[in-house]
Amino acid sequence: MASASRIVAVLGPTNTGKTHYAIERMLGYRTGVMGFPLRLLAREVYDKVVAARGPSVVALVTGEERIVPPRAQYWICTVEAMPEGMGCDFLAIDEIQLCADPERGHVFTDRLLRARGTLETLFLGADTMRGPISALVPGVEFHRRERMSDLVYTGSKKISRMPPRTAIVGFSVDNVYAIAELIRRQKGGAAVVMGALSPRTRNAQVALYQNGEVDYLVATDAIGMGLNLDIDHVAFSSTTKFDGRRMRPLAPNELAQIAGRAGRGMSHGTFGVTGDARPLDEGTASAIMNHQFTPLKKLNWRSADLQFGTVEALINSLESSPSNEHLTKAREADDLGALKMLSRESAIIARTTNAQSVKLLWDVCRIPDFRGISHAEHTSLLGVIFEHLHGGGVVPDDWLARQIKRIDRTDGNIDTLSKRLAFIRTWTYVAQRNGWLRDESHWRGETRAVEDRLSDALHERLTQRFVDRRTSVLLRRLKQKEALLAEVNDKGEVTVEGEFVGRLEGFRFSPDKGAQGAEAKALKAASLQALAPQFHLRADRFYNAPDTEIDYTEQGGLMWGGDAVGKLVAGADALSPQIEVFVDDAAGPDVAQKVERRLLHFITRKINALFEPLLNLQKDEELTGLARGFAFRMVENLGVLPRAGVAQEVKDLDQDARGALRKHGIRFGQFTIFMPLLLKPAPTRLRLVLWSLANGLQDFPEAPPPGLVTVPSIKDAPEGYDTMCGYRAAGERMIRIDMLERLADMLRAEDSRGGFEAKADMLSITGMTLEQFADLMQGLGYSAEKGERQKVKPVDAVVTETGTPSEDKPVMDAAAEVENTPAAAPAEEGEAAPADVPAGTEAIEDAGVAPVAEEPAEPVAETPVAETAAAETPVGEAADAALDAAETEVFYTFTWGGTRGGRQGGQRQQNRRPQGDGKPGGKGKPRGGKGGGEGGHGKPGRKGGPRQDKGAKTYSSRPAKKEKQIDPDNPFAAALMGLKQGD
Repeated sequence: MASASRIVAVLGPTNTGKTHYAIERMLGYRTGVMGFPLRLLAREVYDKVVAARGPSVVALVTGEERIVPPRAQYWICTVEAMPEGMGCDFLAIDEIQLCADPERGHVFTDRLLRARGTLETLFLGADTMRGPISALVPGVEFHRRERMSDLVYTGSKKISRMPPRTAIVGFSVDNVYAIAELIRRQKGGAAVVMGALSPRTRNAQVALYQNGEVDYLVATDAIGMGLNLDIDHVAFSSTTKFDGRRMRPLAPNELAQIAGRAGRGMSHGTFGVTGDARPLDEGTASAIMNHQFTPLKKLNWRSADLQFGTVEALINSLESSPSNEHLTKAREADDLGALKMLSRESAIIARTTNAQSVKLLWDVCRIPDFRGISHAEHTSLLGVIFEHLHGGGVVPDDWLARQIKRIDRTDGNIDTLSKRLAFIRTWTYVAQRNGWLRDESHWRGETRAVEDRLSDALHERLTQRFVDRRTSVLLRRLKQKEALLAEVNDKGEVTVEGEFVGRLEGFRFSPDKGAQGAEAKALKAASLQALAPQFHLRADRFYNAPDTEIDYTEQGGLMWGGDAVGKLVAGADALSPQIEVFVDDAAGPDVAQKVERRLLHFITRKINALFEPLLNLQKDEELTGLARGFAFRMVENLGVLPRAGVAQEVKDLDQDARGALRKHGIRFGQFTIFMPLLLKPAPTRLRLVLWSLANGLQDFPEAPPPGLVTVPSIKDAPEGYDTMCGYRAAGERMIRIDMLERLADMLRAEDSRGGFEAKADMLSITGMTLEQFADLMQGLGYSAEKGERQKVKPVDAVVTETGTPSEDKPVMDAAAEVENTPAAAPAEEGEAAPADVPAGTEAIEDAGVAPVAEEPAEPVAETPVAETAAAETPVGEAADAALDAAETEVFYTFTWGGTRGGRQGGQRQQNRRPQGDGKPGGKGKPRGGKGGGEGGHGKPGRKGGPRQDKGAKTYSSRPAKKEKQIDPDNPFAAALMGLKQGD
């Protein structure tokens, strides 16, 4: 580096002519080198310099392309491929602000610190680099260049309203393809430009745009790096991008770099957003228009002083930290990551025994991961290449030929060809390395030829997919105001020039996907003269249609027959949703407003009909105080409220307040407080939709099939889904909340402390097997202990004269009996329990207390099975025969586990019961009346009162149950009476 070298930083926004200025300066010297961030930009500048000086003196060097004539004077390169130590007169680095890039910034920073021309050095970039350059480069001169045209923010626009000569920017391949497809349908076609394209494909696509065959360009942020195109407007389809590790929003200076492509020379440009991108805030838009951005403070840096003694020494040198406060250690790049992975392989360690082999390994690790399959897959390929180079000195021709042959195919779709292009770039890069192949010239030509064939095939596929020639012709005819014959029949089928192009579905035009070119927006535009009156006719017919023709889906869609005409969106509250209509812009605002009003009338009437009890509760002005607050909670939760969440509120309600709420149909269940009328299938279906809207869910959960007592629990369901369905999740299944309350009534008669077994009526109302019922009970907070015992056959059961054992009663009869069983004693003395509230429910303070009986049921005398069997064994038969005939059965003993929903523990329940109030966790008088034990504090033998010594326990069968009278009007009465007399 000569001491007389002049170092100049030419800084400013886009469209200031910085690159053109640098080219002119370089051509004023005998030799020069220019470094660019993209090979597409390098290729563009190479073509310009060749046009000025001829191909014999201009070289192009990128990772995958190398054109070096013998008398090369001017070298156009990517920054990574810039030759070092050439001693050129002039050197320039473009887009120097990429020193702050997390992926490649350390390469640009290295060139900023070490690359110099002997006579002149230029750094071209944004003005945000002024501070770091001034601190790191002594003696630098700064030249500020102003933009030659204005850049104005125009806000958000639909893609369908984009002006011609627009570039729409996406940040993923899928997004670019989707936008290009939409442009093809609406505008006739678009060119596609991405950084991953080969220069040949990119130039062919740009030619489509520059020649006027298409008026739209869809590109990635690659166009922001100096590509000069005739663009009047830049629209961002997104303002976030994946930077290799995470999704992040783009900074204002990054947005400005891309937006600055709009306007060329003295032509003014505009920029805005489209699609799902949010409008830019005023500060960001102003910063882009005025080119005022936050200055960069630190640049990414990685040491260039590499130690090749050992692999460990090399890694340590690459991971060293900078000493300058303006530099920050770069994050681990792909090449360093690959080096670390290979250094852990024993075969690699055995081969890297000297500095030469370590340097070779590092050169191999610097092969970019063009394929992008996975880091491990890329590292494995690098290991194979290193073994070939270390063992034989070169990559074997036959092995390389096999790799290339698999790629050299031009069949397949766009994605397939793009992957093959990415794969061939790896071997193009290998072919460009000096000394890696026996015949470098041959393999460079071979890989270039394969890349060209794939590039041409990809360009052809892109044009076929994203450019509709027929639509382009129609667009031109429309611009020239040539009349096109368009008709719409009574079925909504649309024809243009006699060809079927689509149909009207509701109030939107749906192009025919089967017809060539029929999907294009030009065909829709050509059909407007027929569609306009049809929209108004349909809107009038829809407005007068009965509600029976309109319905809503479980995802919130609104249907008119089989056509979607709108959807529900969240409103001020759950019971007041808003409407978003599906109406084409061509229909006009009058049609859209008419459709919206009709749909709003429909959903309002539907809510009023299905949620009438809830709306009456909301409008009841007689409710005051706590009752009114509780009513608000019920309305807010759409008529279904888990009791555990409002335990204290329920406890605070007095009897008058509860009575007022019960008048509206509210049932205070043990587990859930609900309005039974709102558990029907129709209100449940609508409640789930309204609840999903209010909670901002993307996918609305569907209601369970109607009529089922239990359904399987849904994994990963939104919180509260089971309640909104009218169910309660318990274990692997959910049980309907009204049936759960009936089950709670039964459980209240059981000894939940001493343990009890499931009765037939419990299994009947739940429709479960014993194992499923055990899982349900555990989900409700009970412990289920499994056991086995000898099965008592019906013929062995002891039948007393006073009654019939429960085993002989049919399951359905048991369920019916439970259905008709009257409620137990009222919760409070002197006050009758409401008809819809089980006795004792009002004493439940929260869902953490088991529904237990007042006292354990009296045991029923049973004759031991063994004694019965022995007594009935006939004389002369072996006793073993009776034993062999014995069967075992599985049974479960249920006890209260003390936890339900993770709220209360068993210790809390145990501590609450000695209150002596006769109710679990409650307060007040004992259920047993006034004389229950000493001082009325409990029944004898129970906690809360002294146990009276009654001597040994005696066992007796239950008293005979009073038979029901046979209904004389029953047509089967005579038959039933005959059967009974026959018994």
